[in-house]
Amino acid sequence: MTFEDFHAIIPAGGVGTRLWPLSRKARPKFLFDVAGSGRTLIQSTFDRLIPLCGAANIYISTGEQHVAPICEQLPQLDSSAIFPEPSPRDSTAAIALAAAVIARRFGEKSVVGSFAADHVIRNKTAFEQSVHQAIVTARAGYVTTIGIAASRPSTAFGYIHEGRSLASEIPDAPSAHLVEAFVEKPDAQTAQAYLETGEYRWNAGMFIMRADVLLKSLEQTKPGIYEAVRSIADAWDKGKDQREDAMNRWWHGIEKIALDYSVAEPVAAQSGVAVIPGGFGWDDVGDFNSVAALLPSSNRQNIKVLGDADSLVYLDSAGDVVAPQSGRTIALLGVDDLIVIDTPDALLIAPRARSQQVKQMVAHLSESGHGDIL
Repeated sequence: MTFEDFHAIIPAGGVGTRLWPLSRKARPKFLFDVAGSGRTLIQSTFDRLIPLCGAANIYISTGEQHVAPICEQLPQLDSSAIFPEPSPRDSTAAIALAAAVIARRFGEKSVVGSFAADHVIRNKTAFEQSVHQAIVTARAGYVTTIGIAASRPSTAFGYIHEGRSLASEIPDAPSAHLVEAFVEKPDAQTAQAYLETGEYRWNAGMFIMRADVLLKSLEQTKPGIYEAVRSIADAWDKGKDQREDAMNRWWHGIEKIALDYSVAEPVAAQSGVAVIPGGFGWDDVGDFNSVAALLPSSNRQNIKVLGDADSLVYLDSAGDVVAPQSGRTIALLGVDDLIVIDTPDALLIAPRARSQQVKQMVAHLSESGHGDIL
């Protein structure tokens, strides 16, 4: 079912440093088919939003350097639906600017939704059903998020504390609940305690709300960001020169902050945030451990190769592996449970259990003068 008043925003930012050396500043992970589906992450995100709002109501917020490859991968995307950013300012600025422009084009009561470009979703029907209820809840004036069922006591995700049901208030969204609070990534013991209560869900960073609700909330919580976004949005459709002038004046001074902190958390404290349970498989492909879990085994040794990128090999047992990109053989003997990422200018070998630490290693490389390979 397509909702005419619904507009989907895809923030396509970040480098995905835990997936280095595959994911780079010039070519981040959302431009790759890391799930082996035949479509890149951003293409898959675009595909699953079309049934909900149509291709014409999908927008991309991304860095200026990524506009060309995104347009190449999504030729049906209209140029008016792209919001290029000269510098990264995090998700609040990206989502709020798109929402402010959409409000001016289609009305302040338009419902906008934010869906990251680098997520893997399984069971599209369940996803659409959750977004359907989120749209209905957003129309009622709530900032609405979709909470993922916590299948394990993960310390890698933030959590949403689910409160009372809103079914009597919003009968067309029977699964809607009030959000008691958003909580940061917990330690293992706390995560286990969350899981045992049945009241906590993973925070996937999906937010659906009316444009006016988002902007009024931002005006209260972050007036500086609100003023900058409103000023840029006023100039956005008045021509290239006025748009560039407004961006040059306002954009670079905007505070870098995620929407979770600028809007979701403070509005939740005022009982203004709702959560819809997400009954679908979800992964944010945060590291090579996640990638390995998504890929099928290519042989009895449980070696997993990343699609047409030909640059990721995940090993569960010893063996010889040919890496097609470099044309050389990488031989490993007496080792197991490794990730091996071979690219023309960098080779990474690490235990799967330390996948999350790749980000720290990239930071070390940058600090030690190796930024040219990042």
